[in-house]
Amino acid sequence: MTQPLNRRHFSAGLALAPFAAGGLLTGCSNVPDTLKIGVAQPLSGPLAALGQDLLNGVNLAVGELNKGNYSIDGKRVTLEVVAVDDKADAVTGKAVAQQLVDAGVVAVIGHLNSGVSIEAAPIYGAKDIPQIAISTNPRFTQLGLATTFRMVANDGLQARAIGSFAASQFGASRYAALDDGTPYGKGLTDGATEQLKAEKKQVVLRESFDDKTVAFDDLAAKLKEAGIEVVVSTLNDYQVIALIDALKKVNYTRVRLLGGDTV
Repeated sequence: MTQPLNRRHFSAGLALAPFAAGGLLTGCSNVPDTLKIGVAQPLSGPLAALGQDLLNGVNLAVGELNKGNYSIDGKRVTLEVVAVDDKADAVTGKAVAQQLVDAGVVAVIGHLNSGVSIEAAPIYGAKDIPQIAISTNPRFTQLGLATTFRMVANDGLQARAIGSFAASQFGASRYAALDDGTPYGKGLTDGATEQLKAEKKQVVLRESFDDKTVAFDDLAAKLKEAGIEVVVSTLNDYQVIALIDALKKVNYTRVRLLGGDTV
């Protein structure tokens, strides 16, 4: 008996849906005993905690589906998770994407980073393997691949929301915009900056870093000198903590910080 999917089963169920809908897993003779679900996330490095959270979620969903005797077209199947570490790096992402293809996965949940997802997507697309990601850079879906699925709003929508919120909620006039140099961070911050300017707000300081920088003493001094009231940031959480520490050193903490899902 096929088990209904609840929200806790969403990721694994969605991974299988394109195959069921397309007829690739229908008909008992065509359904294998075991289906492999690929999980491609940063499992080492600064973003490992985020990647591990996503992997834990997939393992939880798969465990519950297997325990509930998950079936496709009346046939009991076992789901198996194949996890790889993309290190939040585009080159590594392409390599592990090929590893998942070679391993025979039927779907992939990944990648976390837009830059990695964009590079890996054609590899999955060439083999008709659905790719489910939270990568938000518009280029990810603009590739036009039928196998690409985004689970959240893209940067265009998020940027307008962040910029509009920052402009309307704080009563400020002097803004700074910071990004981590990734396609996700840079694109989202650029969009938020455009929205702030459209709402007649002054972006006094615009800075871009890489996603590993944690030395922000110079930046803190610039923020204080410029009299920044609101910081719009797509820096990662560990970078924001380092920035706050740097602001404390220069006794400039009466500043609001607004970020996306990396904070």
